[in-house]
Amino acid sequence: MLLEKLSNAQAVAGREKEVRDIIIEAIKDNVDDFRTDVTGNLIASKGKEKSGAKVMLAAHMDEVGLMISEINGQGLLKFKPVGGFDKRVLVSKEVVIGQDKIPGIIGAKAIHLQKKAARKKPISYDNLYIDIGAKSDKEAEKLVSPGDMATFPTKYNQIADNIVTGKAFDDRVGCAILAELTAEDFSFPVEFVFTVQEEVGLRGARQAAYAINPDIAIVIEGTTAADVPENEEHRYSTTLGEGPALTIRDRSIVVNKKLLQELINTAEKNNIPYQFRRTTAGGNDAGVINISREGIPAAVISLPCRYIHSPVSLLNLTDYQNLKSLLTNFLIDSQGKEF
Repeated sequence: MLLEKLSNAQAVAGREKEVRDIIIEAIKDNVDDFRTDVTGNLIASKGKEKSGAKVMLAAHMDEVGLMISEINGQGLLKFKPVGGFDKRVLVSKEVVIGQDKIPGIIGAKAIHLQKKAARKKPISYDNLYIDIGAKSDKEAEKLVSPGDMATFPTKYNQIADNIVTGKAFDDRVGCAILAELTAEDFSFPVEFVFTVQEEVGLRGARQAAYAINPDIAIVIEGTTAADVPENEEHRYSTTLGEGPALTIRDRSIVVNKKLLQELINTAEKNNIPYQFRRTTAGGNDAGVINISREGIPAAVISLPCRYIHSPVSLLNLTDYQNLKSLLTNFLIDSQGKEF
């Protein structure tokens, strides 16, 4: 399954090549052409000679991770976050570093050696390190260098009916759906865009949108499913198993009202379950696509995922299929419409 391959791959923001290569292999026979731009975005075109509104479909390839910042004098590695992390999930987690996937473990001072006040707070990045078993800086330097990226060796796994776990579902779910959609034929030009560096400032999408200058854009994203204990129901962002989530607004965009209504119409016409993303925190590539050039109507369809931005996430495969169905039917239904 493509989602499994993409989830297992390592692609911290700025180092997306492994994921990009998997996608190229999956789509190369389905599209008219593809290219990688200066920033690293993968842009695949289909139906370029067709008339009608040009549609940009976007999903980001990168994941949150860690960057090695220094070797500390004892063969241990200091690091900085790349993207948003909850520091509380890091201690004692296994990692792999760089292209050679050097194994390591995130360590900190043992809890019985910590002062009482320190035990009540998340451990700061200054007090965390990665241990690769090196006995000295010289030994560590043979394996890793400052600037190398680290992430988690989590493997995709099905744990229940339609429930899977894995790494980086934000946003490998979007990448997998767009790659699968390249097999479809539409009567208008479509640009499939797999962006870079979304997790560190929506960087790749900005350049891609400017270069493509589409008539409309749809961003496919993994988002937080907050339907867990100790979270009040009215604070749920999305709920697992209730279908893809449509964004009305978030920190980066107020979604084009007509485009949003067309997505709702498509879902209801085709009996596809959907929900609204009920919080406005966070943002995604739609925020910069929407303000590119003279402005581009943009919308966001998200897949609910529990525990995003952590070593392992969880999703419902029925939600995945319903999101793919919603996007496919929207593209069919929207032919010739202006937004």
